[in-house]
This record gives sequence, C-alpha cells and structure tokens, in this order.
Amino acid sequence: MIVVMHLISGLLFGLGLAVSGLINPAKVQNFLDITGTWDPSLAFTMGAAVITTAIGYALVFRRSAPLCDTHFHVPEPQSIDARLIAGAALFGIGWGSAGYCPGPALSALSQGASGTYVFVIAMLAGMALARWSTARKNS
Repeated sequence: MIVVMHLISGLLFGLGLAVSGLINPAKVQNFLDITGTWDPSLAFTMGAAVITTAIGYALVFRRSAPLCDTHFHVPEPQSIDARLIAGAALFGIGWGSAGYCPGPALSALSQGASGTYVFVIAMLAGMALARWSTARKNS
C-alpha cells in the first residue's frame, strides 16, 4: 500500500511540475530574469503551491498520525550555519544557470533532452560528493 501511495504522490507531483512549466528551463530562467524577459507566471504557480500546502498541513495535522505510518516525520528546526548557506547558494546558482532544480529535472528526463541528462548526472555526482564529504568529516 505504501509503495502505491508513493507512486501516486510522485506522479501527481511530476504532473504538477509539467503543467506549471517548471520542467522548462527557459521558463524558469525567464522568471528569474526580472530585469530582462521576466515571465511572472511562475509566481502564480508558487502562490498556488503555498496556499495548497498551508491548507494541506492544516488538514493533515488534525490527525494523530498519517495514513500510512504510525507518526509524523517532521524535521527539527536547526540553526543557520555555513553549510546551510553554502548549500542554498549552490542550489540557487544551479537553478538560475541551468533552469532546473532536482524535482523538475527528474520530471524533465521524460522529454529526452541531452542537457537534462547532463544536469541530472551532475546533480547525482554532487549529492554523492556531499555524502562522501559528510561521512568523511563525521568519521
């Protein structure tokens, strides 16, 4: 049952990314280019996402537990440190220069563009490097 729920969630998320245009790097870059060819349409997508999330959280947290688990897995607040700032900066630089962030990049793989494959491979390599670096630091 949990696998089916994950599949449905992933398909719904991917469909939302495709319909909103977030899997189109040019659309994302035009949204970020506020002094040039600015395309404000993604602001409506983000606004709708924030409203939907707020309503979803309000409804879901009225329950004592999620449907497919015994308790909620909510991350604990952590302090803002150099690692968080560096990660956010790298994410923003990657998103702005490539027009992709992880979710839309994975959804865009279905379009078969070679640039998407390059981005995803680089993203996975970066994730592996970060994991290796963290494991090395903690050992």
